[in-house]
Amino acid sequence: MLSTEFLLTSLVVVLIPGTGVIYTISTGLFLGCRGSIAAATGCTIGIVPHLLASILGLSAILHMSAVAFQIIKYAGALYLLYLAWMMWRDTGSLKFDSQSSKNGLLQIAAKGFLINILNPKLSIFFLAFLPLFVSPQTKSPIIDMFLLSLVFMVMTLVVFIIYGVLANGVRRYVVNSPKIILYLQRSFAATFAALGVKLALTDK
Repeated sequence: MLSTEFLLTSLVVVLIPGTGVIYTISTGLFLGCRGSIAAATGCTIGIVPHLLASILGLSAILHMSAVAFQIIKYAGALYLLYLAWMMWRDTGSLKFDSQSSKNGLLQIAAKGFLINILNPKLSIFFLAFLPLFVSPQTKSPIIDMFLLSLVFMVMTLVVFIIYGVLANGVRRYVVNSPKIILYLQRSFAATFAALGVKLALTDK
């Protein structure tokens, strides 16, 4: 069931930079290693509802209901635009204490969770993706899909943490340069805004 094709395909999908990757990298750059791990965890948890929806067939309903899809899509687009505005507004002022509080890390994780849960395309993607790797001869396709989903989640978490840790690794080279920090923050803000607009304008 756990084929090499599934592992390679999943790895490619996870490695492709999306909103979750960008959020984790930006958090690692500006808020440190612990923050990037919190971001990676939040983004990973945010795909759980989509995986469950796909396994239970709810994403098929979402695919058929244009109204429900549009509502979630626009909510996600607005949230990305909100993140872009907050990052643009706070350029040059982001700071992170290495002894950050639990509440601060929870807020970072919550943002990552919302970024992924408000993207309805994930449910449609998993509905099309997971069944490709379930054997027609299996006696328990639901269990197989749960196991595949678990592997995909673990892979997502590990890859995102690596992205965040690598970003944190170069943080010390830019932390003392206000101009570089300002440029990076505005670049990430513009990227979030562009992704939000793309999500709002893209059809199913």
